[in-house]
Amino acid sequence: MKKLAISTLAVLIACPAFAGMNHPDQGSSWQMWGLDPYIGLRGGMSYSNLNYNFNGNKESMTDFIFQGRAALGLEVCDKVRSEIEWSYFGKLSDSQDFGTGVGTVDVEAKMQTLLWNTFMEFGSYKIVRPFVGVGAGIAMTDVERSGSLIDRKSKDETRFAAQGSLGMTFDMERFAVDVAARYTYIDINSGLHNFGGDVGIRFMF
Repeated sequence: MKKLAISTLAVLIACPAFAGMNHPDQGSSWQMWGLDPYIGLRGGMSYSNLNYNFNGNKESMTDFIFQGRAALGLEVCDKVRSEIEWSYFGKLSDSQDFGTGVGTVDVEAKMQTLLWNTFMEFGSYKIVRPFVGVGAGIAMTDVERSGSLIDRKSKDETRFAAQGSLGMTFDMERFAVDVAARYTYIDINSGLHNFGGDVGIRFMF
């Protein structure tokens, strides 16, 4: 997974160099099935809440974490775009006693997601337009539990993930800046909820 992520980021970082090769008065230099492709790079912060069960007790493990995203997409028309997005989230880390008398229990969670997102933009303005988006896919997670009086336990899972977003696009023709608020749900333990915001740039070809 790490090699795939590194390779994906290398391609996405290199692609903007090709995006600027076209004449600014021309459209995309090439199309895919008649649709205009783009790449996107995004980053921001989020608040994660993992509902974790231990020894019959459930606690909310919470943390503020960094999130980074990379996307490959197609503009279906002036108002609709669809993309495959890979996301990396920083490590969630929190501690609770779970009322068990075994001392503090430390829980750490790492995750990545691979989602298919679709966005719809609204309004007739050429530069500034609001948008909404929905997405679904998978999450690759690693949740680890440890403590001074309990054995360390780690569990890797690939589970269902879904996302909803609301934001604003600033369209500059050859590239666009997106500001978005996102909610991501991941089906692990008793549910992981992530509320975040990010700023990103899309390069059109």
